[in-house]
Amino acid sequence: MRNYLYLLVTGVLCLITVHVSAQEFTVKGVISKKVTNERVGQVFVKDLNTKTLILSDDVGWFSIKTRVGDTLLFSRDDYTPQKVVVLNNSDMPVYMQPIIKLDEVKVVGQTKRQEINQVLNDYKKQGTYYNGKPPALSFLSNPVTGLYELLGTTPNRARRFAQNAQSELEQAEIHKHYNIPFVKQYTGLATDSLARKFMNYYTPTYKDIKAWTDYDLIKHTIRAYEYYKNSSDKEKLEKLNSPTFIVPDSTVKLGEGPVQLKKEKQPPL
Repeated sequence: MRNYLYLLVTGVLCLITVHVSAQEFTVKGVISKKVTNERVGQVFVKDLNTKTLILSDDVGWFSIKTRVGDTLLFSRDDYTPQKVVVLNNSDMPVYMQPIIKLDEVKVVGQTKRQEINQVLNDYKKQGTYYNGKPPALSFLSNPVTGLYELLGTTPNRARRFAQNAQSELEQAEIHKHYNIPFVKQYTGLATDSLARKFMNYYTPTYKDIKAWTDYDLIKHTIRAYEYYKNSSDKEKLEKLNSPTFIVPDSTVKLGEGPVQLKKEKQPPL
């Protein structure tokens, strides 16, 4: 008899517990950003069991009808969705993690090579048909055009522009592979200034860059740096990589003011 009463009471309590847990109630809470605790407003809150959907207010407060054991999904653009299981009817603090997005880089306009080609095409429209390099047959078909290509002002400008443009494109290609971050990574140099000084001593040529693999470039850079690091006269080494057409004038010193150039005596005719 006692066992029967015990089972009956236990069953009734279980039914009451199930009934209470199945009852809907309103849970309230506030949504904040992780770490900073800054309020996050306009967040969608959805009960995944009942499909109830509400929107929090501008300062992150929300209230939604739910039940114990239900799962609430918090979602908003630029934030990681957050799921929270309802344990009781107490106020619920919710923290959401912002999504870190990289700025989208859109390439607009022309590439450097396209810009150069456009300028050369403009020269052609002005009458420079061969970029300053007329074929031999052009003298036979149109002697005036051939002479203009060789002696005219516009063809000369076109030639100079084409030469400078090619040099600029080659330097850009070198810099794309061999630059300060690359040098710092494989030499261990700590600052941009130190890396730049080493680059004054050693920079591969355009032909090197086109012929070498990435491994070849790394190998030659490390080898050059070992020699540079063990050298006692680094300033002299840095000057070795200066353009050969620049000749330093030892007679001119900083702080001496204007320099008077002496005219050389011309030999008698």
